[in-house]
Amino acid sequence: MATHLAAVSPAKGQPFEIRTRSTPKPGPDELLIAVKSVALNPADTIMRDQGLFIPAYPTVIGFDVSGLVLEVGDNVPASFRPGITRVAAYAALVWKSCDPDYGPFQERCLVPWQHAVPLPGEDMSWNHAATLPVAVQVPLSAWDAMGIPRMGEAPARINTEKKEALLIWGASSSVGTMGVQTARLLREDRNSSFAAVYATAGSANKSYVGSLGADRVFDYKDSRVVDAIVSAAKEDGLVIRHCFLAIGQLAACQAVLKTFLREDQGENTKIAKIASAPVVPPDAEVVEGVETIFVMPSMVEGERLEQFRYWIGTWLRENLAKGGIRPSPQPNVVGKGLAALNSGLDRLRQGVSCTKLVVEVAE
Repeated sequence: MATHLAAVSPAKGQPFEIRTRSTPKPGPDELLIAVKSVALNPADTIMRDQGLFIPAYPTVIGFDVSGLVLEVGDNVPASFRPGITRVAAYAALVWKSCDPDYGPFQERCLVPWQHAVPLPGEDMSWNHAATLPVAVQVPLSAWDAMGIPRMGEAPARINTEKKEALLIWGASSSVGTMGVQTARLLREDRNSSFAAVYATAGSANKSYVGSLGADRVFDYKDSRVVDAIVSAAKEDGLVIRHCFLAIGQLAACQAVLKTFLREDQGENTKIAKIASAPVVPPDAEVVEGVETIFVMPSMVEGERLEQFRYWIGTWLRENLAKGGIRPSPQPNVVGKGLAALNSGLDRLRQGVSCTKLVVEVAE
């Protein structure tokens, strides 16, 4: 029986241990991937240290992965060719009861094909590819959750005027940078109501966030940042009814949107919406007219696969091919080999800005 090495999580709060595991065979609609690089996410640290989502040990965790397709199961599209197709993928571990076969922190892992995107050409590195899946899925999920029409889809009512600014709070985070890029494409869609992309970031990252497509970038550390955003929107003749909270304070987003609720004369049915990547605190203030939605894919198998088939298999694939987006932020390799994962997550826990930590698992 074939085997491979894995960074196994033996128990809650314990560091990973390098162990040998049996290599699984892909089932229907599944790919077996030779893992090349993994990108690290805050959820990885929480899972290792606090046991989030994990019902039983030992297991193997992780979310972001790039690698080479080794084997395919039944019903997998012909575009996934064993030994040839390079992919980036969002692990399905959480939806598989944390079955270790689906965790990317190992040399081989299983992924539903709907969670994977074939990479265009050979130019993109494994490290850059590994930064894409979570960063893309979260803001696209946010737009869906807030009811924003997908690119190219006609809204229920044709927009004759673009009069909104779409706000991304925490735009120098991984999902925030991709939030800016996806928002820029929404702004360019003739059917959307968005005329501008506003973003918040630290002063050191304002220029980078602007290069991704933000029309205005505000320093989130400015004590008057809410007033600055509101004043800018009024100057531009725009309103703000939708906010993607990538990271940061929910109260600040609520304050911005609440202002524009008061400005909407005669539009009492309007509901402002915040899509939050962080879990919404149970004691968060409830603001009348402002709905806060925690961004999470569906827990229903069929619905989730269709969501990922669009987010990763369609949207990401098309926009990579067209050059509409680029991996962001830049990967920062913190080690090579599975043994580097513990120190990599320790570094992530200390906090990073405008970078994506990556571990190179194999050449």
